Amino acid sequence: MIPLTTAVSSGFTFSENWSGFELKQNDQVVATLRRPSMWSPNFLVETINENWVIRRSGFWSNKADIFDAASQWPVASFKSSWGGKGTLTFTDGQTFFVVTRGCWHPVWTITTDTGQAVLQLHTRDRSVELHDIAALSQSRLSLLVLFTLYRVRQAEEAAVAASAVAS
Repeated sequence: MIPLTTAVSSGFTFSENWSGFELKQNDQVVATLRRPSMWSPNFLVETINENWVIRRSGFWSNKADIFDAASQWPVASFKSSWGGKGTLTFTDGQTFFVVTRGCWHPVWTITTDTGQAVLQLHTRDRSVELHDIAALSQSRLSLLVLFTLYRVRQAEEAAVAASAVAS
């Protein structure tokens, strides 16, 4: 894997398989998001320097908690709301908003609490655009991108479940 901060604001792509996603720049893996087994509710986030665990929680699975994989210390928590929106709050108080727009959620955007875009993930062309990232650490940026991919996976699983119920 290569560090995410070596990248420019474009050139990121991602690929998907049954267990998760690989984030790439120029065909080199930057980070991965994977489910350790088909039955696990957890996802593992791996970068060149750090690893995290994302655990789904909440009665309707509308929350998620992120932990450092080594220490199991909490890193951030997420709470979704209606319409694909949600709030990701880190333990240091920094807050980001996750917003999806378009039919079938083709564009996912992470913004700061002031509304400034940090990144946009485009599911149709499987690309990621980074915006004003100067104030973010490599660790935080990596986690934001991979958490957005986690939300994409959650939306896909919810759509599959809804179609199964409808048929």
